[in-house]
Amino acid sequence: MRLYLTALKPTDSVTDGFLPAAQALGCEVTILTDRPRRHPSAVLCDVRDPRALIDTIEHLGRPDAIFSNSDHLQTETALAADYFGLPGKDWRACAAAKNKFLMRRRLAEAGIERVFSVRLGPLDPVPAHVPYPVVVKPREGVASEDVMLVERDLGRAVAEIRRRRPGAALVVEEYLEGPLRTLETLGDKDGPRVLGGFETTLGALPHFVEERLDWARPDESRDHVLAALRALGVGFGACHTEYVLTAAGPRIVEVNYRAIGDHCDFLLGDVLGVPLFEWILRAHLGSAVPAPPRATGFGCAVSLVADRAGTIKDAPVHETVTDGDVRLWHRPLRSVGDVVTLTGTNRDYLGVIRAVGPSRARVDAAVEEYRAARPWVVE
Repeated sequence: MRLYLTALKPTDSVTDGFLPAAQALGCEVTILTDRPRRHPSAVLCDVRDPRALIDTIEHLGRPDAIFSNSDHLQTETALAADYFGLPGKDWRACAAAKNKFLMRRRLAEAGIERVFSVRLGPLDPVPAHVPYPVVVKPREGVASEDVMLVERDLGRAVAEIRRRRPGAALVVEEYLEGPLRTLETLGDKDGPRVLGGFETTLGALPHFVEERLDWARPDESRDHVLAALRALGVGFGACHTEYVLTAAGPRIVEVNYRAIGDHCDFLLGDVLGVPLFEWILRAHLGSAVPAPPRATGFGCAVSLVADRAGTIKDAPVHETVTDGDVRLWHRPLRSVGDVVTLTGTNRDYLGVIRAVGPSRARVDAAVEEYRAARPWVVE
């Protein structure tokens, strides 16, 4: 079986997740990227252009599957898969999910939910009247970059982001207050299956840095989220949806039409005890998604966020630790000697810990013991 994987920068999800999974499935993998020096044995291709993607694949040899886990390449990859008549996502759903303005418009038109939202093009004036507090963010942003809570003076916040992102379109939305949750789904031609979800702990406002995700079974909001995904046309393949439990009911924050990131994809497979990356690839190869098992334990992913600027003087290594009935993984994202500059985004992560065990109490204790024994030191 011949699998083409489109990618931008290397990620742990691809390197340690999807590539080993493809090998286990017996796939011949070709990585297509605009950064071939950063990927082993990759082929240079303008992966942001579906015409170039189709042309390159036709030249290299007919595919059995075309896949991407990149947040930025879902639409292009879906178009290429459709051109070759392969299982894949609807490119319209990919475009609507990625573009936060389109997402809000589709959900409102379908009668799913109405959230105040205004799109600001690069030269558009800032609206004079908005229902403060609001959140301003890039229309197609990732990693909490330039996502800000604004309680007054929207013009100043927009100008600040525009200085860093000249030419970018922004979205201004009402602030959704309440607990933040996720729903993880994986679908085949018959529709999506719910894998589970997480409770998300954020850092201090006005930024929205995800500091911790804890396994949680889907709540009564599941039906609302699934209805929103249907309205967007989202169903096939992996999807990571974030929503808030507001006083008025659940409201979608964003739909990421890919697997959950920041090592929570590994955590999801650990908690369920399934080869998640293989399941995702099998769907793109035309197989049915198995019925997910019910999780019997607990898991969490803790992002180790820098609390000061400086130079990293000491750090724990990349390792797996067994603490009684808890298994814990630490993955450093920075190195000793690196200079840390605080950004108020996920770029402030130093490392990530994921842990699974029989209960939250046991997992929490193991994480705290590990952090106390192996601290990151920034001076």
